Amino acid sequence: MALVSTTTVASPSYHYDLLFPAARSWCRQRSRGSARLAVLARAGITGVARARMGSSREDAVAEPGGLSYEVESLIDRLSNLPPRGSIARCLDTARHRLTLLDFAAVYREFSRRGDWQRSLRLFKYMQRQSWCRPDEHIHAIVIGVLGRQGPALLDKCLEVFHDLPSESRTALSYTSLIAAYARNALHEEARELLDQMKAAGVAPTAATYNTVLAACARATDPPVPFDILLGLFAEMRHDPSPSVRPDLTTYNTLLAAAAVRSLSDQSEMLLRTMLEAGVLPDTASYRHIVDAFASAGNLSRVAELFAEMAATGHTPDPYAYLGLMEAHTRVGATAEAVAVLRQMQADGCAPTAATYRVLLDLYGRQGRFDGVRELFREMRTSVPPDTATYNVLLRVFGDGGFFKEVVELFHDMLHTGVEPDIDTCENVMVACGRGGLHEDAREVLDYITREGMVPTAKAYTGLVEALGHAAMYEDAYVAFNMMTEIGSLPTIETYNSLANAFAKGGLFQEAEAIFSRMINNAAIQKDKNSFDVLIEAYCQGAQLDDAVKAYMEMRKSRFNPDERSLEGVLNAYCIAGVIDESKEQFEELQSVVTIPSIIAHCMMLSLYARNDRWTDAYDLLEEMKTNRASNTHQVVASMIKGEYDDGSNWQMVEYVLDNSNLEGCDYSLRFFNALLDVLWWFGQKGRAARVLDQALKYGLFPELFRDTKLVWSADVHRMSVGGALVAVSVWLNKLYDRLKGNEDLPQLASVVVLRGQMEKSTITRGLPIAKVVYSFLNDTLSSSFHYPKWNKGRIICLKSQLKKLQSAIDSSNGAAISGFVPMTDSHLPSPGSKIYTGESQADNGAVRLTDETLAEEKESELLAL
Repeated sequence: MALVSTTTVASPSYHYDLLFPAARSWCRQRSRGSARLAVLARAGITGVARARMGSSREDAVAEPGGLSYEVESLIDRLSNLPPRGSIARCLDTARHRLTLLDFAAVYREFSRRGDWQRSLRLFKYMQRQSWCRPDEHIHAIVIGVLGRQGPALLDKCLEVFHDLPSESRTALSYTSLIAAYARNALHEEARELLDQMKAAGVAPTAATYNTVLAACARATDPPVPFDILLGLFAEMRHDPSPSVRPDLTTYNTLLAAAAVRSLSDQSEMLLRTMLEAGVLPDTASYRHIVDAFASAGNLSRVAELFAEMAATGHTPDPYAYLGLMEAHTRVGATAEAVAVLRQMQADGCAPTAATYRVLLDLYGRQGRFDGVRELFREMRTSVPPDTATYNVLLRVFGDGGFFKEVVELFHDMLHTGVEPDIDTCENVMVACGRGGLHEDAREVLDYITREGMVPTAKAYTGLVEALGHAAMYEDAYVAFNMMTEIGSLPTIETYNSLANAFAKGGLFQEAEAIFSRMINNAAIQKDKNSFDVLIEAYCQGAQLDDAVKAYMEMRKSRFNPDERSLEGVLNAYCIAGVIDESKEQFEELQSVVTIPSIIAHCMMLSLYARNDRWTDAYDLLEEMKTNRASNTHQVVASMIKGEYDDGSNWQMVEYVLDNSNLEGCDYSLRFFNALLDVLWWFGQKGRAARVLDQALKYGLFPELFRDTKLVWSADVHRMSVGGALVAVSVWLNKLYDRLKGNEDLPQLASVVVLRGQMEKSTITRGLPIAKVVYSFLNDTLSSSFHYPKWNKGRIICLKSQLKKLQSAIDSSNGAAISGFVPMTDSHLPSPGSKIYTGESQADNGAVRLTDETLAEEKESELLAL
């Protein structure tokens, strides 16, 4: 019977080859292998030969030492043979030592390489020789080699097949030819060959039918009706030969086809049929059944089927329940997924670690962290957690913001003897990076190197990020260089993390240098996050024009700005004090996210307050209070208005602050800076001090207050203007208490307002934080602080001035004051009040230099420090 043209274009991805199954297969490898072994056994192939043939395409790769010396030598000689070289000469020296099984090994190697030309030349040579004339097995192998190369070589497959005498053709050669057509999605031709096979009196085997079934099941344009598949299945069932009896591969092929077509009733029928036939379902079977009912929207029926199976003594294995559980998790059906766990326990099927992992991951994605903890405790009573389980927990708690708990879990893992892998360490390092846990990150990195693992770029990025959140710029840069030295090349995430560390402190020149190195040395271009980092660096460094330019460059680079990007530009406008542009940016932000974040609202409130636009400020506060979509906005607005000062209500404020901390240090720093800023400009100093204290408890601003025998310092270079004034006020009051307590005085007291390259420039005195903090210090303590010559980023008070302040406090005869700065909450100004704009610019943060003689009084002493 003539076949249709073999030049039909078909997808080469499909295949079902009895002899050389490729890596991509629709059916399970184990089932294919068992079916194939039966055919090979009937073809007279020994166990050794079968072992050398393998059960998959990967198995066809010759293992070192797995081939004889003669076979390896022949492969080498044939591989080096020129196009017109003589194959006979390659075989002369070994012709009496080679068997057909050896030639089969040669063909397998050429199949692995895709070298069909040499396979065909060798085959034609063998046809002309009496001592190595190909048998049916060799014909089948060559057909398989040619069939892999696409529809263009199907004609040659036919030639090889017809070269085999008709009386020598068995199911092996027919099945190989059918597989060649099936692999190229020519299911109609595969079925015609099956009919030819029957007409020639050759009995098909189960492998033959499975090949045709798989070809028909995989057809999509148009799909083969399921009734035709059932017809082939019926032929197999009614065939009297035991070799045609449907096997696991048959049922899995049909179940997969039913799942694709959402035929849940047929899936149930097939399940019952295979159980009656004594064929036990495997993992693939159960997954196909679950997929069929999931597509039909009737997963509850699967649970009933499993219960019926358990009642009749056919309890599904744990992977069956796992597949059903995963189907529920894909649609977020938590209660149903948990019900599957309880059902498998009731059915007498012990849950595995994989079962619990699915639920742990589901709870984590839904933010049900208490449920994660409870389920993990339950798991530990029945199933020992493995590395994969801990990896899920570490990722879940890391994504949820429980960074210290991640570190505790890592130590618990080591204590219980579960060995971490590199994914484990990466998860911990990422959590340490987000949480600013630099000491823990160093310990984990030490563990990685101590255990002989190579730290990945992801692990080093976590360390760099953690050090950056602690303002440990030099250490972060050293870690960055260290990863380059050991051959772990930084990724764009690493560069962004290091630049972000500098950006938080306003070190825009250093951030620019990092990105310049990234582009010029690593040939990595900036992404959207890179531009966001630059915008923040310029804002914190008071380079507001450059911040807007960076935003425009981001747009020109065709990156779509998100909420973070728009907030960065809004911050630039608010720092600049331009109300109209800030309003426009806020409206654009509203068009993107509907409800701008609490950070954006605090920026606008600070802007209105600094410009005495109290009516606009109160309107925005009222809008926040009535925002039913965000509890955070309501609580913060009420807190600013002084409605949550008592103990029970302040717990609501702490809850909001706790949630912000779960977002990681990057977000928390921006959140607390914005909140402290608005509280200061609204005159809420007492509440601002409480908020700052909470931030310090979370580990934010670890550089803020540091005391040694030589220096008492406050480092506010990473804070907003209002946040810096709050911190300086708290620090001054601590200074007051220490002076009053007659403690030993250091050589100087210092307020750090700038870090990095900007410390060397005198223009820094005019930058917002430096300007306002300097003015505030000297307004508070009457010109006791000044800029030293050796550093332009610090404002210092010498020991001699501290002694004068101490003497003044001692001479006050115990006047009832709590410190240098009253930290009380003022009444909110009424609309129309002029609090900030009524003052002259010189009185509102302008730089007033002190007497240089005072600055030089002990300059020589300080240089030694």
